[in-house]
Amino acid sequence: MKINIIIQLFLLSGCLMSCASPKYSTSSSPQPEMTNNEKFPSERIMLYSVDMELIVEVPDSTKKDIENLVKVYNGYVLETSSNRVVLRIESGKFENIIIEISKMGKVQSMEKSGTDVTDDYVDYNIRLENAQKTRSRYLELLGKAQRVDEMLEIERELERVNENIELLKGKINRLDHLKAYATITVEIKEKIKPGLLGYIGLGVYYPIKWLFVRN
Repeated sequence: MKINIIIQLFLLSGCLMSCASPKYSTSSSPQPEMTNNEKFPSERIMLYSVDMELIVEVPDSTKKDIENLVKVYNGYVLETSSNRVVLRIESGKFENIIIEISKMGKVQSMEKSGTDVTDDYVDYNIRLENAQKTRSRYLELLGKAQRVDEMLEIERELERVNENIELLKGKINRLDHLKAYATITVEIKEKIKPGLLGYIGLGVYYPIKWLFVRN
């Protein structure tokens, strides 16, 4: 009976801890230096991405050239299709590779964006620390439990807490990876070539244009 009461108190305290996580500023002022699992970053954590549309002569050849270029920059291809390539490149190199890709054709459009995930990162780390403390308490209780039903109840709670810990670790690792690697999405479109009549029209257009400009 005493063990059950203690378990309920731990559950209540766990809820209170998760609800009363320390508040942190969303301003641009520097955060404290990172300590204990890098919980508080000293700089804002930004995730960068680029979406660009490229007009080229031969899409298949250009796509292969882009995939080969990614290897040179120690990145990797996340997704690929007949006219689209999604890349992951080290954040410090993504500006350079954008310049290289732009040389492969005509850039029809380009949009760069950055997402600030600092608050999420701090929140996940605080919740992870609280969950790890709760697991330690349950392990202490498990060592003191004497009845089988008490042990089973504590083990069920431990399983729940462990699942939460793994989930939070996964979210933190994902943000770490997305911070290290920027995402570049390249839409590859084939340059429209005029047919026979189109070339005849261009042959008439340019001489007339030249005459008008000269006059």
